[in-house]
Amino acid sequence: MKKWTYTFLALLLTLTPLSAQTNAPNPCPATIPAISMWKGGQGFMQLTNESRILCRDSRLRAASIALAEGMKALTGVTLTVAEDGKASEGDIIFAYKSTKRLGEEGYTIDIRKNVSIEAERRGAIHAAQTLLQMIAKNSRDAKLPILPRGQITDRPDYPVRGLMLDCGRKSIPLSYLQHLVKTMAYYKMNTLHIHLNDNGFPAYFNDNWDETYAAFRLESELFPGLTAEDGSYTKDEFRQFILDAERLGVEIIPEIDVPAHSLAFTHYRPSLGSKEFGRDHLDLSNPDVIPFLDSLFAEYIGGPNPVFAGPYVHIGTDEYSNARKETVEQFRSLSSHLIQTVESHGKKAALWGSLTHAKGDTPVKIDDVLMYCWSNGYANPDSMRSLGYQLISIPDGMTYIVPAAGYYYDYLNIPYLYRKWTPAHIGNNHFPERDPQIRGGMFAVWNDIVGNGIAVDDIHHRLFPALQVIAEKTWRADTLRSFDQWHQLATMTGEAPSVNDLGRYPRGIVLSQPRVEPSSTREIPFIGWPYRVSFDIKAEAEKLGTALFRNKDAEFYLADPVTGRLGFIRDGYLFSFRHALHPGTNEHIAIEGDNSETRLYVNGKLVQTLAPEPRLFPHNKPFKMIRTLKFPLATTDAHLRSMVTNLKVENIE
Repeated sequence: MKKWTYTFLALLLTLTPLSAQTNAPNPCPATIPAISMWKGGQGFMQLTNESRILCRDSRLRAASIALAEGMKALTGVTLTVAEDGKASEGDIIFAYKSTKRLGEEGYTIDIRKNVSIEAERRGAIHAAQTLLQMIAKNSRDAKLPILPRGQITDRPDYPVRGLMLDCGRKSIPLSYLQHLVKTMAYYKMNTLHIHLNDNGFPAYFNDNWDETYAAFRLESELFPGLTAEDGSYTKDEFRQFILDAERLGVEIIPEIDVPAHSLAFTHYRPSLGSKEFGRDHLDLSNPDVIPFLDSLFAEYIGGPNPVFAGPYVHIGTDEYSNARKETVEQFRSLSSHLIQTVESHGKKAALWGSLTHAKGDTPVKIDDVLMYCWSNGYANPDSMRSLGYQLISIPDGMTYIVPAAGYYYDYLNIPYLYRKWTPAHIGNNHFPERDPQIRGGMFAVWNDIVGNGIAVDDIHHRLFPALQVIAEKTWRADTLRSFDQWHQLATMTGEAPSVNDLGRYPRGIVLSQPRVEPSSTREIPFIGWPYRVSFDIKAEAEKLGTALFRNKDAEFYLADPVTGRLGFIRDGYLFSFRHALHPGTNEHIAIEGDNSETRLYVNGKLVQTLAPEPRLFPHNKPFKMIRTLKFPLATTDAHLRSMVTNLKVENIE
């Protein structure tokens, strides 16, 4: 599998073969994001079986290990990481160097007879990712990895480059977040904001707050019963996740969103809810609210080994009512209090911009506070900048994804963002590029419509191209390539070397198996969109719930657990086709899937298309049920009775 990944990535990317070398300087390597400065040398440096990674400073060990692991995943070549020894030809040397010109995230790479990297800790991690992208691009025709000779000087235009993921209204497994961090690191993105609590809209739950979905995703020992039952993180594993991400240069910013979006807390303690503004609003007149919140935050940021192990904690503070002046002043007072609470535990505070919407007299702390500018009506960026806030550019009209909701974006407008947007553009406010108060840019994925069938795979399919373009435009505000050139490169540049959550494979037949045996396993755990999976079957009576194919995330049934028909389950959603197998019959079955629908063919005839299905709730609140499937392939149930032959798995892109 690792060798295939290496070959596939190399095949995808344009390259200059060894046979085409001339006396001309090597062109700048094509990476995402683009390299700031390149001075081309001539020819290539080839790594050998004796090549090593020499780490000259313990602070750079994480970068050295990341390079070694990425190299192994891409090429199958194992590079030893050593601290001592004289550098030889073909070695990669990490040396710690701190300069004002490079800052903490910049780096230099000098590729001659060996590779010399100079950087601080974070810069060294970025240098490792640049080398991995270069190796994927240039090593197809070589038995061992090669790198074009030349010199790189690179640093980001903006210090914050990232995304926000709503894990409150959609349970997102920690395993996916771990993969996401690796992919972010590969693209030099350094900030992942995890939205830990939220709730659905009551209109989709019979206008009943008690029935409306709400979740808080962290284990709580102080408030037993607060943690969501359909998916959560233990305190230990979330702390370790933050520490592991930091070693890859990615900072996790956890968010507890209050005083709106707080239905999970008022479900747990109803007396905290507002009767005036709705149960998802905390009652700011209730004297029990602040002690509750102080205790809640302290559980995760207090003590010598806090769960929120990173420097920033996000306190929410968006979309609260401003109906009355008294309410506004209470909101501002709570915002200031929570900032001070976070800082009292040695952390820095981040918050959603709402101080234009909540314009009042109560002061809210400014110094060292990170404000997300998402809506100019809630917080005018120019005003917030004048006050002195450090700003994150995350304009909702440009960078908000809400899957299958019918508003904001289902997929971001990638051409527009590449050609027109930078973090200096916040709505209709255009600031000087690289303004020191504009700390950076992010995009957001909000899972507003609870229960609409959206799977983690659907989210990732929308998230990944957004990640690529925001990574590009936050590292380098000016573009060096046309959109067509960049898009071709983006299409061919995959996730992190050890990650294939998209399930991408070369076009054509990916897997062919003459017979599927009970208890059989396959090297390919799944295939992503668009695909075609086909097989011949001589049907026998099967137990309900018999899966022909399954993996840890999904199951494809010959007899689903409810109807006994062909069907599948993923993310807790069961979908059935209008077709059941009949014992003794012979049929040719084919399933096709893309990012919109799943289709069943029987004996060459289309039987059913599971397309987005319109649903309607009270007050004409519509949504569409998404019925996609990233097809599982890893194992077959041991109790399978039917004879399945001529299995063929194809990428039909």
